[in-house]
Amino acid sequence: MASTLLHFSPSSYKTATSQRPPPRHPSPFAHSSFLLLDLCSQPKEVHQSLTLIIKHGLYSDPYTRNKLIAVFSRFGAIHEASMIFDSITEKPEEVYHCLLRGHAHHSPLDVTLSFYSQMRLAGVRPLVFSLTYILKSCADRFDLRMGRGVHAQLYCNGYGSNVQAMTSVVNMYAKCGRIDEARKMFDRMPERDLVTWNALIAGYAQNGFALDALQMVVGMQEDGQSPDSITLVSALPACTAVGCLPIGKSVHGFAVRAGFESLVNISTAIIDMYAKCGAIWLAKLVFERMMIKNVISWNSMILGCLSCSEPGEALKLYKRFLHEEINPTDVTMMGALQACAELGKLEEGREVHKLLLRNELGTDTSVMNAVITMYSKCKRPDLAAEVFHNLRCKSLVSWNAMILCYAQNDMPTDAVNLFLKMQTKNIRPDSFTLVSVIPALADISLPRQAKWIHGYAVRLLLDCDIFVRTALIDLYSKCGNVISARSLFDCIEEKHVETWNAMIDGYGSHGLGLKAVEMFAEMKRSTVKPSDVTFLNMLSACSHAGLVEEGKRYFRSMKEDYGLEPRMDHYGATVDLLGRSGRLEEAWNFIEQMPIKPGISVYGAMLGACKIHKNVQLGKAAAKRLFELEPEEGGYHVLLSNIYASASLWEDVAKVRSMMEKKGLQKSPGLSFMEIKNRVHTFYSGMTNHPQAKQIYAKVEELIEEIKLFGYVPDEDSVREVEDDVKEKLLNSHSEKLAISFGLISTNPGTTIQIRKNLRFCRDCHNFSKLVSRVTGREIIVRDMQRFHHFKDGKCSCRDYW
Repeated sequence: MASTLLHFSPSSYKTATSQRPPPRHPSPFAHSSFLLLDLCSQPKEVHQSLTLIIKHGLYSDPYTRNKLIAVFSRFGAIHEASMIFDSITEKPEEVYHCLLRGHAHHSPLDVTLSFYSQMRLAGVRPLVFSLTYILKSCADRFDLRMGRGVHAQLYCNGYGSNVQAMTSVVNMYAKCGRIDEARKMFDRMPERDLVTWNALIAGYAQNGFALDALQMVVGMQEDGQSPDSITLVSALPACTAVGCLPIGKSVHGFAVRAGFESLVNISTAIIDMYAKCGAIWLAKLVFERMMIKNVISWNSMILGCLSCSEPGEALKLYKRFLHEEINPTDVTMMGALQACAELGKLEEGREVHKLLLRNELGTDTSVMNAVITMYSKCKRPDLAAEVFHNLRCKSLVSWNAMILCYAQNDMPTDAVNLFLKMQTKNIRPDSFTLVSVIPALADISLPRQAKWIHGYAVRLLLDCDIFVRTALIDLYSKCGNVISARSLFDCIEEKHVETWNAMIDGYGSHGLGLKAVEMFAEMKRSTVKPSDVTFLNMLSACSHAGLVEEGKRYFRSMKEDYGLEPRMDHYGATVDLLGRSGRLEEAWNFIEQMPIKPGISVYGAMLGACKIHKNVQLGKAAAKRLFELEPEEGGYHVLLSNIYASASLWEDVAKVRSMMEKKGLQKSPGLSFMEIKNRVHTFYSGMTNHPQAKQIYAKVEELIEEIKLFGYVPDEDSVREVEDDVKEKLLNSHSEKLAISFGLISTNPGTTIQIRKNLRFCRDCHNFSKLVSRVTGREIIVRDMQRFHHFKDGKCSCRDYW
């Protein structure tokens, strides 16, 4: 036989081949068109190959059609795959499996299950991978009901002990939030592989059970399984969630020993873990050592700096990122916008805005909401409003951001009007909406609106939210109703530190310093620790009530007892505490010994105290240092001018006025506001355009004559540089007097008169208000820029100390 195979004649070969039947069609496997199918990377290329296949007569071959179905299914071209599938008369089982896989990856779940039913009716028994694909589709769509059905199918088809199948079941239950059921399935498995452990670890981590996830990592090693990179991607966020830096470091160490640190996703997860655990310096070390960085790595580092209160570093990283040949994502842009917002960098923020528009990210509502917030924090509500109004799809977050923008930029009326417009759009507000608009109502200080928004919160079932209640406490306090604020405070069982702060600030602004002291003592007995804001409120409360020693004790306590470092505002409040009480030398020595460079608020408080106590020497020294800091508020220059005027230093007064003119600074005009019958009336000194101006001025004259009988003497020191006969007329036209007189002629006897003023009460109007409350029997409540004054029976709640 061997010799026969080794020795043959050409003629015998021809005879043998001529007796073979010719092939019915050319073999598709050798044809270039068929081979190209494996090289296709998108549906368009498959269509081009299909043209060649048809041209060369390969389409009728069953292998070719099967291959086309598989390739089209892989790319999600389910329509084309189904057309080829339907054209096959006798369908082999493998084409069912290919198309089912395509449906599972790319079709709606109901379509996938419909095809699965069609397959079962055709008598095709599902393979394990077919069912696991469907189960993954259920998990990705969080469809627990369908997932349970597929789980049952796995058992019915004999795959109950298959590791791959049961791992998919564990994954499905975990992704659907049924982590207990996932654990039960895991425990029942007679055999588990690394994928099974990873599925349950990821399930625990993603469902908020970080500690259980880390315990599972320990358990898998005890079971003989070594964690891989997928394990670490779940374990590192779990370390972040429990806030345990030592465990995070140990996971990092394992990653280094196992050689996983070079993987971009692992290093990125390590960066995120260190940043969120507060170890930003370690995050920076890992980041700088990375040989390859993707956009997610940059995003994690930028957001990490922001989470660790380093917006400056975040902005530097963003600028470095721009030099990389990587396209920014929406996360990149939002991180850059947040950094600009926190730093108040308007020009950089505008550049980020322009870049995101060039990168066609301007249609992303979340990104544009970040733009609104950035402009808001950069004090440009006009630009924020422009972005908001140009948004085609405004989300609730968009409305909230714009309302908060107005509220934080001293535009409370605009904030309230936008909130009302939001109601007309049938957009249901959430707790954040209320927390944004309530401070705007507090600035307007209308008692009727306070009751309305409180009732509105109750109807929306949002009044139990701790932040809404805290905002309402602050609102009632700033509307002059500290009793209602306290009643609401007492109704809250679990109080947040901000809740305590709001109540303490309420007492302080109403001159109830001793009440604030009692509140702080009550807070110390609770489980809530005071914050730096708590101490700032306490210093302010003590300052307004003249509790100097108590205030000094609180200033020492914040660092000694609670480890809180005083900020500039705390130093300014302490200077105000000492200066207001007349301890000007002590206040100046306090400034000289400050461990940080004094700011505008510190010298401003000192200058205000010098004005109260008419100390020219220290006032001049404070003003000199204050003006070196270039304050934009002209009120400080007016304070210095008044100090000079009180000492009849008219040349110095003229110099200050000249300085104001050169710098273009002006004193804010004094305004008083009062609500009568749902309408807010605004008054300013000397106004004559009010419809009832004649009656108002007549009432002022009448009141002046009455209170003079009780000892009222106009404080003409409040008006300077005019003739004596003009001084009294100017005093009588102050906005507070006009507002009070209007209130008396517009309300019924016995009604409390409540007004709001944008500047500090002058002494003459304060005396006027006290005596008017006595002669009319009315209670008068005035909120100026610093505090509340409650006038009743000829006395003021501030006890003439403000």
